[in-house]
Amino acid sequence: MADKAIWAPWRSKFILGKKESGCVFCNLQKDKKPAYKNLIIHRSSKSFAVMNKYPYNAGHLLVVPNRHVGVLERLTDAELLDLMKLTQTAVAVMKKKLKPNAFNLGMNLGRPAGAGIPGHLHMHIVPRWTGDSNFMPIVGQTRVHSVPMKKIYDLLMAGFKAT
Repeated sequence: MADKAIWAPWRSKFILGKKESGCVFCNLQKDKKPAYKNLIIHRSSKSFAVMNKYPYNAGHLLVVPNRHVGVLERLTDAELLDLMKLTQTAVAVMKKKLKPNAFNLGMNLGRPAGAGIPGHLHMHIVPRWTGDSNFMPIVGQTRVHSVPMKKIYDLLMAGFKAT
């Protein structure tokens, strides 16, 4: 019996490509204003929402604490509340602007759990639509995103401004 595998070839640039020095999320914070060039959508007092540069699905956001911390238990109560409130707001904005049928939310804590940036916690918010998983990524080594990233950024930015 042959082994079965599911491949995600669109992520190879992230895995094999040149890595920037320092923490990606800490580096992003140097740009104080949300902007498409840094993919930051919104900032709260202790966290920020940023579009995933290598999304699993159109609209994939990350909610990241401002402080560089890689262990969930080390978040302060204020940081934890802010992270979850921003996650809640992001879900509400995405429901209104992107109209997904469902969401995947989660954190990968530690490299063995799949954390690509284990030193800085982040919550993944992946909008899902009925039928969005198909054969294209596996057979055609191609992801199908129906809406360009810039258009999604603009929609979500407008949604956050309205909150």
